[in-house]
This record gives sequence, structure tokens and C-alpha cells, in this order.
Amino acid sequence: MRDAKRRGHSGGEQVERLASRLYDDGTVSQIIRPAAVLSEVNARRVREGLEQDDVRSGGHWHAEPGCWRLFQRPWKNRDERSAEAAGLIGSIQVAYGMPTRYEITIFRATVTIEGTRAGFTVESLCDAALGYADLTLANCPRIDMQPPPRPFRMR
Repeated sequence: MRDAKRRGHSGGEQVERLASRLYDDGTVSQIIRPAAVLSEVNARRVREGLEQDDVRSGGHWHAEPGCWRLFQRPWKNRDERSAEAAGLIGSIQVAYGMPTRYEITIFRATVTIEGTRAGFTVESLCDAALGYADLTLANCPRIDMQPPPRPFRMR
């Protein structure tokens, strides 16, 4: 991690570079429409479940505020350098505080080729995370998020 910081890369950037190298022709990425929304209670349950199953402590999830990543194996070390050997299955992109302050919106999921080979789909990846709140992607509340309005232009 120190070497990465000297080169100007944060730990999160290292994981993103790893993920981009792993995403290839077998990668399946899907925008979740309408977006799945976790209520305050369910958001807390999912976050607590992901924290308890942390990849740095013998689990399989690496959860950050913008992205939850599922790995086949726990990391050998607590730092992100061991992520590549852990086998990234996929990632779920989330927005905290959307649409209200304590809710979480799931808007995209990606399954790597390794995840596809292991039998994962976008739905089963999302179900793995949502299971901490006894939800699935199919029964999770949804919200149709409209694109922002066009900017006002003066003629």
C-alpha cells in the first residue's frame, strides 16, 4: 500500500484497477431498472451482514460506500494487494443516501468471467447481498429514477 501511495494510487483505486483487468468478454454487467431501494432498516441489516462477512476477516465481501464486491476466497492479508488471488466474482454499485438520507439504492451489478464460471448471475450476486435482509432482487422495493432535467438555456 505504501508503494501505491508513493505512486499516487489509493487502495480503492488499486481494487478498481484489479476489477477492470478482470472484466473481459465474459463479464456481465446490468443496470438495475427500476433501481432497487433498501429502506433504512434493511440497509442497516445488509451493511451489518457485509461487515460481518468482510473479506479481510475471513469472509467474502469487500463493502465500500459506492461498491460492494464479492470474492471467492478471503484475502490472505488485510490489505488490498491480496484481492487478485481471492477471485473477484462481481460487484454491486450502490448509492448511499438515495433516495432519502438513510436508504441505499442498488443501480448496477457486474459479474466477472470468474463469477460466471462459478454460476453467478446479476440476480444471484444481488441476492447474495440482499439475503442479509431476507430480500432478493425480485422482491426488493423498486424506484424508477428519472434522469435529471435538462439544463436551462438562454437564447
